Amino acid sequence: MRRDRRGFTLIEVTVALLVAALVVTIAHALVAGVADRGRVLAAAREALDRQMNARRWLQATLLSLDVGTDSAAGFAGQGNRVEFAAWERSPDDWFERRRITLGRQDGQLVVTMIPGESIALWDSVRDVAFDYLLEPGADARWVREWESSASAPLALRLRVTTAAGRVDSLLLLIKARG
Repeated sequence: MRRDRRGFTLIEVTVALLVAALVVTIAHALVAGVADRGRVLAAAREALDRQMNARRWLQATLLSLDVGTDSAAGFAGQGNRVEFAAWERSPDDWFERRRITLGRQDGQLVVTMIPGESIALWDSVRDVAFDYLLEPGADARWVREWESSASAPLALRLRVTTAAGRVDSLLLLIKARG
């Protein structure tokens, strides 16, 4: 006598479960890979945003430099840091004169404002170097130091060496020369 078989054998159920587990494992690996790439991309975008914001802030600050007036301090630029006064927007949306110090600190390019707080403009910095433009023209000369209570250089060149060894150079024009 022959019975009609209804249902699946144990081997068929086991094979189906193994195939389903394999599909789920592959799908999980793909989703995890996409999520990891998304995090890497978001971190790279955040670093690029920070660098672009730092460049915009530096350009605006140097264009609002205040040197040579009675109440403003002078311009003191060395090879690895620069100090000057500039007009910065306050939290109350007013402009106030602040003493700005820009240099490398704890592996970052940091700006310190008095009054105010320190802000990290660039991460993973191995070295910074500043140069100062004396005069415009074909025979333009850059110097490693500029100290004056009455004037500022024409431009500032900032070279940032990252922890990876890449060197980024920024040319920043200065509005007031005293």
